[in-house]
Amino acid sequence: DHGRFMLSCIMAANNRQTHGSKDQENIMALSHLTVLDLTANLSGPYCAMILADQGADVIKVERPDVGDDMRLTPPFIAGESAPFMLANRNKRSIIIDFKTADGLTAFRRLVVDADILIENFKPGTATRIGVGYEDMRTLNPRLIYCSISGFGQTGPYAKRGGFDLISQAMTGLAAICGDEDGPPHRLPIPITDLCAGMNGAIGILTALAAREKTGQGQQVDVSLFETGIALGFYEAASYFATNVTPERLGQRHRGSAPYQIFATADGHIAIGAAAERFWSLTCEVLGCEELTKDTRFTTKADRVANNKALVAILEKRLLEKTTDAWFQLLDAKGVPAGPVMNHAQMFADPQTLARDMVVDIDHPSAGATRTLGVPIKLSETPGAVRRPAPRHGEHTQEVLAEASRRNAAE
Repeated sequence: DHGRFMLSCIMAANNRQTHGSKDQENIMALSHLTVLDLTANLSGPYCAMILADQGADVIKVERPDVGDDMRLTPPFIAGESAPFMLANRNKRSIIIDFKTADGLTAFRRLVVDADILIENFKPGTATRIGVGYEDMRTLNPRLIYCSISGFGQTGPYAKRGGFDLISQAMTGLAAICGDEDGPPHRLPIPITDLCAGMNGAIGILTALAAREKTGQGQQVDVSLFETGIALGFYEAASYFATNVTPERLGQRHRGSAPYQIFATADGHIAIGAAAERFWSLTCEVLGCEELTKDTRFTTKADRVANNKALVAILEKRLLEKTTDAWFQLLDAKGVPAGPVMNHAQMFADPQTLARDMVVDIDHPSAGATRTLGVPIKLSETPGAVRRPAPRHGEHTQEVLAEASRRNAAE
């Protein structure tokens, strides 16, 4: 069976790998977990990456032709997709052809020993190809099965495909983004993709906690649509309170002022001075203490209602000095503030570097590259970037050999 399956797959011949030390992997929080990652593009791979960063053995299961579509997404480094490499570090890649009986049989063997399965097929597809939740839970009742989709596994839109752009458009996010008098805008980051991945990881870890009590796995159902709705936190609170459709605000905040980005003599600065103590300190730094006595700005609600007038006054003062000069003065008083930095500035910033958010890594094809660090810091079992993203099918032989040894031992 093993030989026939190997012939039905297209596999990479080179099995060169980059490993962290076994000692390092063994102390990581999720090193006892095996994850089967059947996902492609961003939401699912990002979810699996979160688990992999904390030590889980994530086996990325790819189709025989090009594998994950993200492998074709620019920009490229020596032919390797930079976005793919970031979202899939710390994983191993195998090729399985679900259209063959041998491929499906081999995958089912992997499921028996897995803790978690993540898929982001259009609802109904997983069942059609033989890897749906009901079939997989029969094989392994302890399996946590995470489904990430555009609109969820139920409801009138369930069978629609899901993309970040569409979910931003349909959940109110695009409607409130952009200039006050301009058209709706897509946020220039894939916010629902990334946050759906985060919600998937939260759901998986929650289901694992439940499994500790019940001994049983369950399905985690996450959608980009519901993620987008949940991200509209202030807008939901405002609409539920007033029944007024939230308008586009531009730089303004719906419930706080001053709380936005301001122009300075040479750039821009963010000032979050909504709390009364910060408001008075900001006025002191800017030399406009008289504003604290102005009835238009007495309370936070007053400042929100009269934000345009307030911004015009503050920005006139802020244009008198550079971003750094104002930041130093505001920071010395403890006022929440920060310069608006581009990515080159941010990646060179001492705080970014001190928190290990830029990591050097050696990829077998792309060579020396950089990736983002792990943003969740654990004091006793820290996560880490242990290996680069895998080449297509790089670990097929290795993973199947491990499965064969487990079967033989049983």
